[in-house]
Amino acid sequence: MRQLSFLYGVVVYAFFVATFCYAIAFTGNLWVPKTIDSGVPGIVAEAVVVNVLLLAIFALQHTIMARRSFKRWWTSIVSPAVERSTFVLAATLALALLLWQWRPIPAVIWRIENPVAVQALWVVFWLGWAVLLLATFLINHFELFGLRQVLARLTGREIPEAEFRTPLLYRYVRHPIYLGFLLGFWAAPVMSAGHLLFALGATGYILVGIWFEERDLVAQFGEQYRRYRAQVGMLLPWRRA
Repeated sequence: MRQLSFLYGVVVYAFFVATFCYAIAFTGNLWVPKTIDSGVPGIVAEAVVVNVLLLAIFALQHTIMARRSFKRWWTSIVSPAVERSTFVLAATLALALLLWQWRPIPAVIWRIENPVAVQALWVVFWLGWAVLLLATFLINHFELFGLRQVLARLTGREIPEAEFRTPLLYRYVRHPIYLGFLLGFWAAPVMSAGHLLFALGATGYILVGIWFEERDLVAQFGEQYRRYRAQVGMLLPWRRA
């Protein structure tokens, strides 16, 4: 069972990496066969309903499965070693469904023509994904995506209790991962109505997700996290002296 758990975690992680890389290209209208604006446009009302449902599925999966109460119930059914990998699998399936079934709404909301401004937006786009990736490694990328847990089970080691840390980016912004997402979603030289719907829906989910996540962090770390929250910005980088 240890070997199967490890193989399961590795396969899930590989599936996540492939889907996430596709999602970056999807958002930026780059390289991949289907992007946020590609495809034959259909009825606008139908596209809005389908896209909102896809965003809701993704948001509900994350919101429910990330809660401590759900984890306590879920780990009474599955091994704690594969709990995180199963969360990552469910999240990746929800993301893959969104990428597959997204309906384009091509009406242009804004189009930046100035070449310098266009290049600046592309820099912000890639900076966002770089910030996101760096932030995951600062807090232990492989634990976040379930590999550390299945490796620990394979080798018979215990994972230490979580401790409160604020490495590098986390000294200036409490949620650099979410900040990276927002930069990637909104930095678009051409913003279609479909892309705008995606960005607005994702931003709304991020704000709701932060509320739930910070409630869990206060429950876990108590006054230590409350002090951190008072000293460091949520999404805009700043630090109180």
